[in-house]
Amino acid sequence: MRKKQFVVIGLGSFGASVARTLYNLGNEVLAIDSDEDIVREMSEQVTHAVQVDTSDEKSLKDLGISNFDVAVIGIGSDIQASIMATLIVKELGVKYIISKAHDERHAKLLYKIGADRVVFVERDMGVRVAHNIFASNILDYIELSPDYNIAEIVSPQEWYGKTLREIDVRANYGLSVIGIKRNREVNVAPKADDTIRPDDTIIAIGSTKELSKFESRFGR
Repeated sequence: MRKKQFVVIGLGSFGASVARTLYNLGNEVLAIDSDEDIVREMSEQVTHAVQVDTSDEKSLKDLGISNFDVAVIGIGSDIQASIMATLIVKELGVKYIISKAHDERHAKLLYKIGADRVVFVERDMGVRVAHNIFASNILDYIELSPDYNIAEIVSPQEWYGKTLREIDVRANYGLSVIGIKRNREVNVAPKADDTIRPDDTIIAIGSTKELSKFESRFGR
């Protein structure tokens, strides 16, 4: 399975958090910022870190941005720079673009010029966004500590029609199911004989390592 390629433009607290998390999940990550010191700091935390003018189309094109699967525009406060970077990666043909917005007006502009998703987040949300864009079956991701996390997971197809006992999530995946969402209702005390349906959302808790392994197995 080919590693997904992500480019993160703008390495503030949010962008840096997204870039590090995606890299730690085993993806190829190109991190870009105009600040040389920030790029130097990130160089050992991602696949490649490059210092260029993020509003310079030629510089971004020369980096092969068009070959990336997903672009994350982490520039939020400088609205003009954010819009330019989003527009450039769109024109270069990046398949999926996620941009950080400063406010609702900024978000509307980003959608109009081609952003597929707009987020209003800071550093503590960066990890959640990274996990979500890496694996489309991860709906939400909450850090309990550096070592343990809770994830909302779309039930994998191979679980359909099986009970929790048959799946044996703890033994096979190292996770514990603490809830099942179904038709807007949440079963907060699922039993071993509960059967998983196609539209179920699984709420699971586990170590960062085991959740990462799960994402790598079932990620899009």
